[in-house]
Amino acid sequence: MTIRLYLDHPLSAGQPITLDRAQAHYLFNVMRMGQGAQIAVFNGSDGEWAAEISDAGKRGGAVTCLSQTRPQLNPPDLWLLFAPIKKARTDFIVEKATELGAARISPVTTDYTNSERVRVDRLAAHAIEAAEQCGGTYVPTVAEPQKLSQLLRDWDPARRILFCDETQTDAHTVFASLPKGPWAILIGPEGGFSDAERRNLVSLDFVHRASLGPRILRADTAAVAALTLWQATQGDWVGAPAP
Repeated sequence: MTIRLYLDHPLSAGQPITLDRAQAHYLFNVMRMGQGAQIAVFNGSDGEWAAEISDAGKRGGAVTCLSQTRPQLNPPDLWLLFAPIKKARTDFIVEKATELGAARISPVTTDYTNSERVRVDRLAAHAIEAAEQCGGTYVPTVAEPQKLSQLLRDWDPARRILFCDETQTDAHTVFASLPKGPWAILIGPEGGFSDAERRNLVSLDFVHRASLGPRILRADTAAVAALTLWQATQGDWVGAPAP
């Protein structure tokens, strides 16, 4: 299996890139790689490149880009808005949202949100790791947490919000009939949305409601289900050739 590494640096043929301490430790101490070994690198904007380890020192190292192996593939213009939950399950949401092709991941605080303080740097690191593992060339932005009420007040109505509402009964048909354009999927907390939040959401013209089926899903499962349905009916899975 080819090792893939995210590098926050422009990529081009012959470009040398210094590794940070964590990257050097992973390649040289964990994976036991040495000078001359080849890996795959990406930066979220220049596609994937073959790179050779050109320096493998005790305290650091460097790689040199050789040639592009895959073009840049950006996801559809889809954001995920979700209320943070327990640490491990929040991590799961970020990882799976990255794998499923969310372009932006935004934690939102709701009336019933019950979680520890959100560390955006840690969630961003999980997004990078997920992109490395799943073969992606894009890493979604992880936004700073924001109160749902404030987010809705400042929202650009050109981007519609799909509100996953357990009181609705239709699932796939709603997703299939959504108009094209930029979207955001909103997943609530474990306790659901408050009555005031629900009234506010349904009063907004840019908010659409949809069910995720006949069963009540955990928040992390709901995020995966909603992203999957959207990608299968509106996103870059539509018309994709079978593997």
